[in-house]
Amino acid sequence: MQKITTHLWFDTQAREAGEFYASTFGGSRVKSVTTLHNTPSGDVDVVAVDIAGHEFTLISAGPLFKFNPSISLLVACKTKEEVDKLWGALSKGGTALMDLGEYPFSGRYGWVQDRYGLSWQVMLADVHALTQKITPVLMFTEKQAGHAEEAMRFYTSVFHDAKAGDTMRYGPGEEPDKEGTVKWGQFQLEGQQFSAMDSARAQGFAFNEAISLMVNCETQEEIDYYWERLSADPKSEQCGWLKDKYGVSWQVTSTEMPEMLTRGTPQQIARVTEAFLKMKKFDVAKLREVYAAA
Repeated sequence: MQKITTHLWFDTQAREAGEFYASTFGGSRVKSVTTLHNTPSGDVDVVAVDIAGHEFTLISAGPLFKFNPSISLLVACKTKEEVDKLWGALSKGGTALMDLGEYPFSGRYGWVQDRYGLSWQVMLADVHALTQKITPVLMFTEKQAGHAEEAMRFYTSVFHDAKAGDTMRYGPGEEPDKEGTVKWGQFQLEGQQFSAMDSARAQGFAFNEAISLMVNCETQEEIDYYWERLSADPKSEQCGWLKDKYGVSWQVTSTEMPEMLTRGTPQQIARVTEAFLKMKKFDVAKLREVYAAA
């Protein structure tokens, strides 16, 4: 299991989207579909998908949150033909944010919101050393513009196996972005690559719960560790969810949860669901207790 899993919130389309992404990217598949009943959003589908070797969790939980480009998914392609094929699939019914074409940083690149609103950057990796197929990219906008470098330092201080990568900075004449802020930065957490960028332009969007990062923990002590260091907004603490000081949403969860929710009996799944819905930070012992109850 990946240490950090990207979690995507849909209104009703998680199953449909999971099948679409699995069919669009080679070597991908829907791993499981679980329906949770009697949640505040009613019946909720939880879909685990392997997309090009990367684990994603998709959920259908109502129209509470909408995707925006503050977090996008960068796809590194080996050929222009691969870029064009993915662009054709992802742009159908979607909206181009940067048209497919040649740019100074790549011979073939485009940025698109797909039919569900999820943002993808599809790029020919002819210049950049992109060793990961899909990389989450965090854009620091509005009140958080200019904080990308600070955030990268913070995240690499929280996670144990972490390191900073290359950083490109804005120069003079690139206003409204301030000289020296991050045009493009890379960092690694627990063997996974992430990127960050500042944008001082009036984007009209910021981080929200539509995309969150799930930290899969082996023990209660590990849950406590990440919860204490990441959570910065007590009002946002619910069901294992939290927000950090930059507004990025995280879920600190137990590696035992997928087993409980995919292999348990309907009664066990119902008890675990009822229990975790009442929690802020997950109590693994309590979840085990209700799962094992007669």
